[in-house]
Amino acid sequence: MMRPVHNREEYLALRNGGNQIPYLKRIRAGEERLKSELVQMNYSCLPNDDESLKGSKRMSTTVGMDIDHISKDEMQAVRERILSKKEELGLLMMEESARGSGYHLVFRRRPELSQEENLKWASDLLEVEYDRGAKDITRVFYTTTESELIYLDDAIFENQTTPNPIPEHSSPTRSLSLFEEGKKFPSEYHGIPFAEIIKKYWEVNNNGYEPTEGDRDTLTYQLACDLRHICGKNFAWLDQVIPCYDGFPIEQKREKIKNALASEYNGFPMRLRRVLDILSTDGVLSKEIGSKGEDNNNALDLRLPKMPQGVKESIDAVGPDLAMPAITAICPCIGALATGVQLDVHGKKRGLNLIAYIAGDFASGKGNIDPVVEAWMGELIALDKMYLQQEDEWRARKRAAKNKKEQPEEPKLPIRFLTLNSTVAQLAERLANTEGKHGFSFTPEADTVAQKWKSTMSDFSVMLRQSYDGSKYDREARSADAVNVHIDHLLWNVTMCGTPDALYRVVNNYTDGFQSRIALARTPDNTYAQLEDNPYVLTSRQTERIQQIAHLLPLMQGEVVLPKLEQHGRAWLEKIRLEAMKNDDRTMARQRFRICVTTQRMTCCLMLCKVCENLIHKHGLNGAETQLKQHPNLWKELLLKTQTPQLLEAYDVIADSLMDNALYFFRHRIENAFVSRDYAGIQGGERTKRGKNDSIYERLDVQFSFEQAMQYSVALKGASVTKNSVYQMLKNWRKQGLVYLTDEGKYRKN
Repeated sequence: MMRPVHNREEYLALRNGGNQIPYLKRIRAGEERLKSELVQMNYSCLPNDDESLKGSKRMSTTVGMDIDHISKDEMQAVRERILSKKEELGLLMMEESARGSGYHLVFRRRPELSQEENLKWASDLLEVEYDRGAKDITRVFYTTTESELIYLDDAIFENQTTPNPIPEHSSPTRSLSLFEEGKKFPSEYHGIPFAEIIKKYWEVNNNGYEPTEGDRDTLTYQLACDLRHICGKNFAWLDQVIPCYDGFPIEQKREKIKNALASEYNGFPMRLRRVLDILSTDGVLSKEIGSKGEDNNNALDLRLPKMPQGVKESIDAVGPDLAMPAITAICPCIGALATGVQLDVHGKKRGLNLIAYIAGDFASGKGNIDPVVEAWMGELIALDKMYLQQEDEWRARKRAAKNKKEQPEEPKLPIRFLTLNSTVAQLAERLANTEGKHGFSFTPEADTVAQKWKSTMSDFSVMLRQSYDGSKYDREARSADAVNVHIDHLLWNVTMCGTPDALYRVVNNYTDGFQSRIALARTPDNTYAQLEDNPYVLTSRQTERIQQIAHLLPLMQGEVVLPKLEQHGRAWLEKIRLEAMKNDDRTMARQRFRICVTTQRMTCCLMLCKVCENLIHKHGLNGAETQLKQHPNLWKELLLKTQTPQLLEAYDVIADSLMDNALYFFRHRIENAFVSRDYAGIQGGERTKRGKNDSIYERLDVQFSFEQAMQYSVALKGASVTKNSVYQMLKNWRKQGLVYLTDEGKYRKN
């Protein structure tokens, strides 16, 4: 039996899901017996008289071709020859075979030719032999991972038919099918048995009670909605791990799973995230997330999808412990390199303006990030060295002409990699000369900023705030010789690494908006970590792949609207609004606004890298550069296609991480600043401070009656509370999805 694969997202998820990645590594290492455990795809569907391929009623528009047993020396030449003839061939997919000794091709079928004639035609065109033992239509390909995918055209997923004599009543079959009947899916997630996850899930979300006959429909549906995010959104996998509770008929359980898979996706569910966070705190996930200390604050990294080229290498160079710090550190680099890109967020078009701070104790691994940043900015640094040499030559001429009437004119050089060990005037002058492009600054020791700018920290804060918004910046001085600067749009991205106490010296005002503009990450506690036998280092290969992406980013110019990303960001905003409202958490509610903007910019940076990766896969580095130069809007078209569920899930990981760290480092300082007598808020009357669990909603039990809601309302708001006001409150909660009405006439929290 087979089933269709409908789109690119589903196809890539299958290539990367289950045990695909580890099994392929083992196969390449010599364990060929594992080939049969890989996902199997069929690209050559054709009706057979003997019905050996059940379900195939109509000829597919594609043909699968196996090219095997190519010598290592020939692999690259064969690959280039196939790609050079992809249009003539009608190439739709190309991948390396599981053993790495050949290729699998999928091309458009010529319906006037038989299966074998199609293969012979392609063989003659490409001047390469096909595997004559794999010419029958029921042959499947042992599918490799996304990283082995060389070429993929979305046309492969179109439901087309060919003019062959098949009865009209026959049902169509898509050209791409998956054999997976009876497949055994992983029983663990990052080393944790699903049974353990589900057990903890009910402890956290249902007071330890498993579903019973009265609520098993609702709770099974809820569980499926949440678990789909870590089960590859796969029905068979969910069916395997979700039990039939309290005599639940299996068909009804499966119906709930189907309904869950068909429901809307709104990011990684908070209920499941809490469960994974708790399990990681208990040490269950220590090996998988790489935390080797007591305090694991990087549990969110579990949810990171596969990253595009450049970003992946950056993470590999520092290790999984520092995945989120690495992403946070390099996004300002990517935004500065893609200086011509403007992203529409909430109707406002701005550059990818980002400020990052990586906080961690000394010897916590922050130094591993330094060479990664330098790899991203390598071309810019090399260009700046040339400009700095010209500047040094000018200074030498100026010294030589010290007493002469004619003085050499000072050059206005577009130096963009700017040191923070500088004065306000020098930095402002540099930023005025970047020719409308982003300047970029990096410091591995944030105390450099705190010490150098100690007396002018407010100027530093103002400049960074205006750079985040890309707004106008002016600096005037009385002296004719002093620096006067007028910048229409200040563009300056900054990455800082430092200790938490240095962070508080850099950010010492909590009401002016500077803090909320910073993307904040923190390193895990490695106090008791064992010394690594093979410490993570940036390799020359990783540097090369990073710099390939960095080389292409400056070629992208223009404004772009990403509707799916915008919709996803708004959904996250609403989720946090409701969470903050339930907890009466004003600090979280205010932080969400700029975190949403920052995360959209960071996610756009990841998507731009994905565009570059796809172009390099299709055309090579030189070809990708040519494509971007010859087709200025190509990157926009490709960027829209990168709004995949995987990269949109990355949005949730980043946004949740930024929120967690902002609250971790600044909650109490922000709250103390806002209740200070020196702060004049916009609300009149006496200010009151309430704890996050003081809301009516939080005080009520999971299931409660109207009378209990009335009781708590009176206790918190006073005797003026009426029945009508409580009815309205409960109506609002139901409308927001915070509660639902049970069959017994009581209210139950979602």
